[in-house]
Amino acid sequence: MKHKVAATHAPAISPDSLSSIVAATADSLHGQPHVLVRARAFAEPLIASEVMDTGENILAHADAVVGILKTIGGSEAVQAATYLVHSCQHLNKPQDVIAKAFGPSYAALAVETTKLIYLQRQTRAVDAKSQLHDDPAAQTENVRRMLLAFSRDLRVVMLRLASRLQTLRYYAASRQAAPRALAHESLHVFAPLANRLGIWQIKWEMEDLAFRFLEPDTYKQIARLLDEKRAEREVFMEALRAQLERDLNQNGIAALVQGRPKHIYSIVKKMRGKSLGFDQVFDIRALRVIAADVKGCYAALGFVHSCFSPVNGEFDDYIAKPKPNGYQSLHTVVRDEGGRAMEIQIRTQAMHDHAENGVAAHWAYKEAGTKGYAGVSASSEYDAKIAVLRQLLAWERELSGPAAQRARDANQGLFEDRIYVLTPDAAIVELPQGATTVDFAYSVHTSLGHRCRGARIDGVMVPLNTPLQNGQTVEVITTKEGGPSRDWLNPELGFLSSNRAKSKVRAWFNALAMEQTVAKGREAVEKLLQREGKTAMKLQDLAFLLGFKTADELFEVVGKDEFSLRTIENMLRPPEPAPSPDDYVLAKKTRQSEKSSAAGKGGKGSVLVVGMDSLLTQLAKCCKPAPPDVILGFVTKGKGVSIHRSDCSNFRNMATGSPDRVIEVEWGSAKAPDGAVYPVDVAVEAADRQGLLRDISEVFAKEKMNVIGVQTQSVKDNRGGTAWMTFTVEVAQSGRLNRVLGIVADVPGVRSARRR
Repeated sequence: MKHKVAATHAPAISPDSLSSIVAATADSLHGQPHVLVRARAFAEPLIASEVMDTGENILAHADAVVGILKTIGGSEAVQAATYLVHSCQHLNKPQDVIAKAFGPSYAALAVETTKLIYLQRQTRAVDAKSQLHDDPAAQTENVRRMLLAFSRDLRVVMLRLASRLQTLRYYAASRQAAPRALAHESLHVFAPLANRLGIWQIKWEMEDLAFRFLEPDTYKQIARLLDEKRAEREVFMEALRAQLERDLNQNGIAALVQGRPKHIYSIVKKMRGKSLGFDQVFDIRALRVIAADVKGCYAALGFVHSCFSPVNGEFDDYIAKPKPNGYQSLHTVVRDEGGRAMEIQIRTQAMHDHAENGVAAHWAYKEAGTKGYAGVSASSEYDAKIAVLRQLLAWERELSGPAAQRARDANQGLFEDRIYVLTPDAAIVELPQGATTVDFAYSVHTSLGHRCRGARIDGVMVPLNTPLQNGQTVEVITTKEGGPSRDWLNPELGFLSSNRAKSKVRAWFNALAMEQTVAKGREAVEKLLQREGKTAMKLQDLAFLLGFKTADELFEVVGKDEFSLRTIENMLRPPEPAPSPDDYVLAKKTRQSEKSSAAGKGGKGSVLVVGMDSLLTQLAKCCKPAPPDVILGFVTKGKGVSIHRSDCSNFRNMATGSPDRVIEVEWGSAKAPDGAVYPVDVAVEAADRQGLLRDISEVFAKEKMNVIGVQTQSVKDNRGGTAWMTFTVEVAQSGRLNRVLGIVADVPGVRSARRR
């Protein structure tokens, strides 16, 4: 279950042939009764000729993993999943194909295990780069997080442990040196995990194999010391075993006495931890007593202590006080008449089975009934997951020594206070300390959080702002529709603790406000189209013409009053014909000037004709003068005096032909009266792009300059495209326009902005 598949020397199977094999195998499997046989038959055509990057044949690896799982009590279903996991990487849609052949539960298990393999490989690479792999506590924490993330199906853990053990066995059998990172991870992550789950059978072997690759010289030295007097030691221990078993039974204590295997890594740890010599380590000589019941365990202990001399400080009662992983046994160290020390463990058969197989018993709870193990009942899958959750939480609490502190210093936030609670289906949810039922709801699903209206903790109704505790079961009560309450964002009320949940609630209210703004903008635009007789125009097309990607983007800026409806109105209307030199527009006047009938001197803000009164004046369209521009007048035929800017090219041409019709004029006031505005033209040249018209229009809108006309033209060129735009805007005086043109020139893509 580990490693990517390396290139194989077997003949290649075409995708079509492979699909046919899988389909035919899946269809034929429905008639086979045993899932393990079916799973192997399903996987064989896919993996029989493939090898892992370790060099091991994948099918052989899977067969060996199945054997390990069977030894530790894994159910047939878990064993079958081994073959399906290795099939995933050879299937285009593994979830669908496996679900069709074996059901959704097997498909989910296979896919989740494959994901964990990939994620773990990534984590190992990151740890290697950050050098965290030298700190077992930090690396164990990383894998613990992954374990909890994938523990919705706890069988994933068993599959990974068995697969890693087989990989180490393969390296040892083929006399290859295992990669150091893999051996290090096995020793400091997988073996502690097996210990935490109580699977000592895997723990001991994995520790010895990993240590063999990490410190080959030390391993060989201890192995050689064990071998030197092996024959003499074995003869002595066998005689002692037989004598002790016979004496126990003769004294009314039913028991079996066994020898204990010697674990090299355990010996090395004790030698280093207690500064002992090889002969001082008690593990070298050890026996195990299997009693009929707990009472028999204590009776056997008393008998052993009466026959041998107990070593002070070397007795532990794990029956009265089990280890966090459920391990139970009596440990004692005694000396014989010759002063030779030996360790003796005393336990019942049930305790022994748990010590060897640990949490694997949870996957066989249906076969075991309600007897459970180590005093823990496993009458249901829910009870099983609760028990494992408690073990994992205890494992987390163990990470509190100096190594863990170094990990905290190296990576702040790695050991944040977390809690782990369960859904009614016994799925584990990780939350920050202090999280409430509302945080829990949002962690499960955003929709569940929005519709949350009540909650039960361990079956009891509680307020929504109740803080959660480790191991609790939380059930959320919802409505079919609805959203969060604004009270949830009030920190004084304590409804939310996690930043994730808070952001989800804020996003809901932001989206609600946005919907209202868009609806307001849509209504305004649709009313404008009705007034202009353009109801047949598609809203998306209108938005695109104005430089927006979607209609909602247009409605949003209109609803926020950031985009003038006048701009849309002018775009919808056809452009006026180009003005002739003698085509003029009447200047806008204030109410005061209108009352005086435009009598030159009397109209404040009007144009004065020097030396004359009551002459009709008009502002020329060609140059659109505005205060305080320098102006001159030209007497037209029947249309009064036209007012031009002194630099107007049309005026120069007319003055050259009829100099006698030129008269002096001036503005009636240096400052226009309140409400008086003058139309001026602004020419813009820019690189053509989407949204250009909108961006420039927004500048005029923010500067409170009304745009009353827009003409645009774009041409593709060697620079990608150039757009020419003419904006007619209303200003109170031309001096302020220069500052606004500077802002327009800063719009991305604009090359020049000037007054025409």
